[in-house]
Amino acid sequence: DTFVHPPREYTLIPFWFLNDELDEAELKRQIDDFAAHGVYGFIPHARMGLPESIGFMSEAWLHFIKVCVDYAAGKDMLVVLYDEGMYPSGSCAGQVVAADPRHATRCLQRREKGPLGDDEYLVAEDERFIYVNRRSMGHIRGVNPGMDDGEPGAPPSADILNPEAVASYLHLVHDRHYDVLKEHFGTTIPAIFTDEPSMLGRGSIRGVREWTWGFEQFIESYLGYDFRPHLGALFDKEHPGREQYLRDWRRVVNARLEQAYYAPYSAWCENHGVALTGHPAEPTDIGTEKYFHIPGQDVVWRWIEPFNENAIEGPSSTQAKCTVSAQRHYGRQRNANECFGAFGWEFTEDEMWWLSNWLFVRGVNCLFPHAFYYSIRGARRDERPPDVGPNNVWWPHYKTYADYCRRLCWLLSQGRQVCSFAVLGSATSLPSRAARVLFESQRDFNYLDVDTLNARCAVHGDAIRIENMAYRALIVDGPAYLDDDTRRTVQPFVDAGRIIAFREPIPEVPAAVAAEPGALVKMLDALAPPDLAVTPACPGLRYIHMQHDEADFYLFTNEGKEPVNVQFAVAAPGAQAWWNPETAEVDTMPEADRLVVPPYRARVLSCAR
Repeated sequence: DTFVHPPREYTLIPFWFLNDELDEAELKRQIDDFAAHGVYGFIPHARMGLPESIGFMSEAWLHFIKVCVDYAAGKDMLVVLYDEGMYPSGSCAGQVVAADPRHATRCLQRREKGPLGDDEYLVAEDERFIYVNRRSMGHIRGVNPGMDDGEPGAPPSADILNPEAVASYLHLVHDRHYDVLKEHFGTTIPAIFTDEPSMLGRGSIRGVREWTWGFEQFIESYLGYDFRPHLGALFDKEHPGREQYLRDWRRVVNARLEQAYYAPYSAWCENHGVALTGHPAEPTDIGTEKYFHIPGQDVVWRWIEPFNENAIEGPSSTQAKCTVSAQRHYGRQRNANECFGAFGWEFTEDEMWWLSNWLFVRGVNCLFPHAFYYSIRGARRDERPPDVGPNNVWWPHYKTYADYCRRLCWLLSQGRQVCSFAVLGSATSLPSRAARVLFESQRDFNYLDVDTLNARCAVHGDAIRIENMAYRALIVDGPAYLDDDTRRTVQPFVDAGRIIAFREPIPEVPAAVAAEPGALVKMLDALAPPDLAVTPACPGLRYIHMQHDEADFYLFTNEGKEPVNVQFAVAAPGAQAWWNPETAEVDTMPEADRLVVPPYRARVLSCAR
């Protein structure tokens, strides 16, 4: 019954570009139109095209936001608040820097020795260079005329490595949101969206590194040594010991970002009864996801495309598993993706279905489509297109797609993922070579970053356990991921022969090296029986297995150009039936051992206990 009529909380929640003169009646009309097409939530998002009379967080802006939230509350709809006057988040459309110029983004610049300019401070020097703390000159995209990239009114970005600047930002944006909308927090407003916070801002001066006030002291305290004599490693490829210093640098910058921005932001949301969602700056930034109550990433700019290598290899290919893994390991119920942004008006309905299934089969269970446009008047239609809702040709039959997504978001939000394998990563890096092998051989996995492994996992000879996951094998896709602390943590797994080095051997695990894909699969099968077996081999088939209280569910998708048509067997027992997420029809299976999935589509198998 729930599959047929899933709760509204699992709805699509699109970005809604508020990008023109706003009118209360038109806002309500569009909200009604969303609901009529199966969309029961939205993210009101200030975009380029707003008139100057409606600045971000102005009284006029807050008035219209309250109109939208009040109306949504009366219709049992959801509103996720967006935290910026476009993006990246952290500056309140330049108001943080206006309140205190010292809160502008800073950077570390190396240059030939010479005099310092205004607002420049010497950090260190060597025989040839000085290292200078200065403004990065970064900005964010604005929402009013003359405030976009490269325009003189582009708002200055704020220093999100500075706790004082972050406190100012949270006060200017969310304390005011709460003052106006507090009656809806935790009900109509379930979450707040933060968008790819940047430590330098857009368009910063080139060739610089992240910095903030007093950062040299923080670095020494965190790393346990004075980093200033080694600053050259950040700029010079030939610097002795560069790789180790770069790894230390990435660790300390990420730690500062977590402490200064994500931790207080997450705490603010908890204290006000809402979830923090959105996404960090990079698709492999799994470390900061621990602060998101709904971890997220974004499929934009065609970084993932049907039938393209970028969907199965490279940094962006890891992003769905990044958020799913964070959800599993930190006990969250949902994880999200901002999807379809800037794919262009040539974006097709088939591509939209393919990308949605690409996310679902990896475990993503909340979609933020980018975007529905309030207006496509004039140049607005070409600001990060397409409109994937009311102003597109598929809108008349959109409800079928919206209901489909709501069913799968519900299905994937319940129960426990059945998954025996983990791939080792770091806080800011997730490998994709072994992941491709696992996807194409139907061996499901999650990423386990070293910080989470060391801090939260129980490692025994039979499994690595965290929350309700138990991993029977750990794949190390590159020696750099297995540092000294992690080696000590996983020693019981090493002793049990459950760590597999993929491609490159690792001295600490000499007996378990998989030099090629077939060897990796064979080793995994020896450690945990396959959950799904197909004949013949089918590299385009993907699956995920969710165990609910009453049944096991297998979601199958086809990422290839040709239909999937294979014999198959699943490990879960029980009476099998096909559940159709497009129509909500439930059919007993006519051919118990045959799996057929057309291109761009998915199938759901139920195994009732």
